[in-house]
Amino acid sequence: MRGYTKIYGQGETAVVALDRVNVSVNAGELVAVMGPSGCGKSTLLHLLGGLDRPTEGSVMMGGKSLSSLSDNALAQLRRRKIGFIFQFFNLIPILDAVDNAALPLLLDGKNSAQAKRQATEWLQKVGLGDRLSNRPDALSAGQQQRVAIARALLTDPMLVLADEPTGNLDSRAADEIVGLLYQVAKNWGHAVLMVTHDPRIAAWADRIIFLKDGMVVNETNLEAHNAAERVSAANQVRAALQ
Repeated sequence: MRGYTKIYGQGETAVVALDRVNVSVNAGELVAVMGPSGCGKSTLLHLLGGLDRPTEGSVMMGGKSLSSLSDNALAQLRRRKIGFIFQFFNLIPILDAVDNAALPLLLDGKNSAQAKRQATEWLQKVGLGDRLSNRPDALSAGQQQRVAIARALLTDPMLVLADEPTGNLDSRAADEIVGLLYQVAKNWGHAVLMVTHDPRIAAWADRIIFLKDGMVVNETNLEAHNAAERVSAANQVRAALQ
């Protein structure tokens, strides 16, 4: 993402949601985004995910600019190259874990048996091999988020976008889920960008990007720090920006 600006409205009523933001996420990297409410975190995710178009700037993915794509091409890219993980899981209540995880391939017109086979493989990878036939109401919140992660990874996306993925979980489940996202980046080689308000969760990241008033005001590299130093650094910068 280079020079990304998003302005809603015009003239005196115009609101600058993002102001010349530069963000990069590489394969095998977990990047956290933090900032106060209204700082532009959701707008950033929408633009990176191709759910909205910028006023200025461009997002490059696989050598292509998202801004240059037609609506149909952008929808296809979202289905095949971007995985989405949400705070409230967004699972279909009447479907079991396999069918929920298989949805991206089914919606893309893939063979049902093949889609379910791949979904089963990913559910096993994320630790739900014994919960394949369970519907969401028979799964814990942490297990539901694991289904959502399997669903996001099913198409082998270039970029995984996680919007407060631990915000609806208790501390133990949150630790397990952010550990799984770390594995998604480090073991499975995906680029992962995660929005979070929790410094302890952000401390798992390779880098933390801090937004305020639509601008990147700080970027902290945590790769050389131990666990305690990571949490301390995230807390210090968050406190300074409040």
